[in-house]
Amino acid sequence: MNLSKKDEDSGDLGVFYHLDKTTVLQEARVFNESPIVPRKCRLLLTKIIYLLYLGEPMATTEATELFFSVTKLFQSKDTALRQMVYLVIKELSTVAEDVIMVTSSLMKDMQPKSEVIYRANAIRALCKIIDASMLPSVERFLKAAIVDKTPSISSAAMVSSYHLFPAGKDVIKRWANEVNEAINSKPSSIVGTASSYLTSFSSSGSSYNSQPSSTSNINQYHALGLIYMIRQHDRMAVTKLIQQLAGSSRGTFGSSSGILRNSFAYCLLIRYAAKILDEDPNSRQQMYDLLEVWLRHKSDIVNFEAAKAICNIKDVTSKELYPAVNVLQLFLSSPKSTLRFAAIRTLNKLAMTQPTAVQSCNLDMENLITDQNRSVATFAITTLLKTGNEASVDRLMKQITGFMSEISDEFKVIVVDAIRSLCLKFPSKQVVMLSFLSGVLRDEGGYEFKRAVVEAIFDLVKFIPESKEAALAHLCEFIEDCEFTKLSVRVLHLLGVEGPKTPTPTKYIRYIYNRVILENSIVRAAAVSALAKFGVSAEDPEVKKSIKVLLTRCLDDNDDEVRDRAILYLKLIDDNESAEKYVKDDSTYSLAALERQLVQYVSNPESSEKPFDLSDIPKITKAQAEAENLKPRSFDLASTQTIGTSSSAVGSINSNIVSTSRDATPTPGVDQQQVYSQQLEQIPEIAAFGPLFKSSIKPVELTESETEYVVSCVKHMFKENMVFQFIVTNTLNDQLLENVTVVMQPESDEGTLVEEFVIPATKLPYDQPSSIYVAFKRTNPEEYTLGSFSNTLKFLVKDCDPSTGEADEGEGYEDEYLVEDIEIVTSDYVLPTYISDFSSAWDSVGEEGQVVETFALTASKSLKDSCTTLIELLGMSPVENSGTPTSSSVHTLMLSGTFLGGIKVLAKNRMTFAPSTGVTMELSVRSPSEEISRIVIGAVV
Repeated sequence: MNLSKKDEDSGDLGVFYHLDKTTVLQEARVFNESPIVPRKCRLLLTKIIYLLYLGEPMATTEATELFFSVTKLFQSKDTALRQMVYLVIKELSTVAEDVIMVTSSLMKDMQPKSEVIYRANAIRALCKIIDASMLPSVERFLKAAIVDKTPSISSAAMVSSYHLFPAGKDVIKRWANEVNEAINSKPSSIVGTASSYLTSFSSSGSSYNSQPSSTSNINQYHALGLIYMIRQHDRMAVTKLIQQLAGSSRGTFGSSSGILRNSFAYCLLIRYAAKILDEDPNSRQQMYDLLEVWLRHKSDIVNFEAAKAICNIKDVTSKELYPAVNVLQLFLSSPKSTLRFAAIRTLNKLAMTQPTAVQSCNLDMENLITDQNRSVATFAITTLLKTGNEASVDRLMKQITGFMSEISDEFKVIVVDAIRSLCLKFPSKQVVMLSFLSGVLRDEGGYEFKRAVVEAIFDLVKFIPESKEAALAHLCEFIEDCEFTKLSVRVLHLLGVEGPKTPTPTKYIRYIYNRVILENSIVRAAAVSALAKFGVSAEDPEVKKSIKVLLTRCLDDNDDEVRDRAILYLKLIDDNESAEKYVKDDSTYSLAALERQLVQYVSNPESSEKPFDLSDIPKITKAQAEAENLKPRSFDLASTQTIGTSSSAVGSINSNIVSTSRDATPTPGVDQQQVYSQQLEQIPEIAAFGPLFKSSIKPVELTESETEYVVSCVKHMFKENMVFQFIVTNTLNDQLLENVTVVMQPESDEGTLVEEFVIPATKLPYDQPSSIYVAFKRTNPEEYTLGSFSNTLKFLVKDCDPSTGEADEGEGYEDEYLVEDIEIVTSDYVLPTYISDFSSAWDSVGEEGQVVETFALTASKSLKDSCTTLIELLGMSPVENSGTPTSSSVHTLMLSGTFLGGIKVLAKNRMTFAPSTGVTMELSVRSPSEEISRIVIGAVV
């Protein structure tokens, strides 16, 4: 067969097309012939592998018969045939039955006296067949194979052990000495044998390894991966391993005199060092020094891996980045396209967080804009857009314009996202960028590309007011010939929201009404809603009259929803009060909170006596609701089961806590209140307190992250109770904590809070967070206690094996650990609540419960800092975009919230700022109760 021919032109491969499984199984009778014909059997085995590769289903009976037919080929001494036999056995072992019967044949081929080429393949096939119960019986053979001088055999044994580790941890952990010996062993000098061929094959394709294939030392890479898996839960052992293997190469830069001689093994070691650096702050400098040494290794792939690891360090400084960026900058001018691509992609990612550190590479990246590899050119463009200055924008945009037609939609999206970021960075260049975005919007492209361009223009409208009219005009042209319904609906919605606010809103009406005439029913319905917003907002009676005429024409539409919307909006246009409520109102209910309270209402038998109160559901803006819906949930309601006892309940939700994060903070974008509520409802004692009112937004850290026991606390407020959830992590791998509790002592002994119960953590293994719950009852529901608690952690300590986590025999000893105090503050009693019309709500509450105080904040450096501080102190939600001051000297902050018990609380804060005196503010708080208003305003005092 001519190997230079393409596959589709190769005549020999034609036998594999349109293969029939039944025919192949019938041909398997050739395996029973005597003598065995190797060539014919190899061809048939190839057909079987081809069918399995295509996913051809094979019944258990068929697979079993075929499996045992194949095993008869062990009689042949043909080397190529035997290799095919091993391969087919491995593939069929997952389907066939009684495959264990072939173990004796495979173990015979594993013997040291067998052919070298047989031994490696036999090890792989045997480890695919055996299970954990049979592992001790082959332990002796595998341990001997691990330290074998032939690299292919050693690698086969270690890779097989790696895959067997989850099923036989206890057995494989005993092989640590042999694996260490494999790491330290020197390569075999065999050249020209089957062993050297296999070693060459296993490391082929690497353009970075300049050593001969017979001494590639790939077994060191496999050995390092296996030893790390054995020791991965012992941080000290991993650190010692890294120091041992890295110490020999310091100063030699990976020369042959070091322990490690394989570039891939060095890359693996770098990743382990980076992980230790990330997990253990105390080892940061030590691991960073090692990474910096590896930047000067003779292998390009090791240099790159070290540079990438440094760029990914949390809170990395510009000084620490400097040597890594220099290495990546050298790779930008490499003749190898793989190196250029790897370097520019890493710099592109780094530019998102550290653009100034990448600016030194701008000249080299500009040379890559014309690179023949369009992937490299795309990343160069997008990185320059993130790191370039305002003066270079015009030049970059000219280069990008001719570049866009040559790349795929996937890379176009990357470019557009970079331009969107640049628009917000340099608002004065919005004319150039908007012109570019409108141009590419007219080009051919798929949905994702068009969506990215439209989103970029939306951001211009939102954040750069000067570009609003031009951007809306371009969007109007876009929907005239838009083939994507979703994008048309989004643009029409934006036109309805922003169009009436422009100086000449009537010019957009024609574009919107054209959609009613020319588009499908979904777009027509969106156009009707957009027209209605113009009619409601119009102050000119003639405009309002024209809108009513257009909506009246929509009453004859053949789609129900279009007609229904037209009828509704015609009614609302003449009713200003209803229009304000249903058309202009930008608020909506939090669906997660609504769902939670509806479930509680339905599951509570007593609730049937009174109607469901919708006023208790907090409101959020539609933008917040949309952002929340776009992000995935981290808590699956369907997987939650009713648990009868508190101990099992705590054990169940501990796994949920571990799955969120180390500090038990729910995933951003998810309704945190719902997550906590679902967790607490699984504990009967806490569920008896009724619905959860509020949980603290994020846990309060009570210890440093480097201490032996890391403790944080989440405060949960109920109508008459408060629950403190302590999340505790044991960072000592040689200790197991049992019966872990927290003793809380209030600062004052007035008796306003009485401890009801403590739910301890029964066990606290190494690095597995668990929760302890302490519940208090407020003796007087009308009194809202403020103050602090001192906290002491008490537990039973048992020594344990660091590698297995199993406690030693013995009773252990009692110990305690003092942590920081936890405070109850005013914001714990206030739930942030969004309202759409602050003025109406302010007037409706009235002045009877109003409290006004004046404050001087000399330490505040700006109005923005004061707003942030006040929102945090009061625990309320800013409304009507008042959270971010638009002026540097005068601002009015409006806040809304709900106090414990469902009491509405509003605050208005007039602030002025002067550099000499700081911030002066007049804070007014209104609620139905003057006492509540005084409590709220007291948070600032």
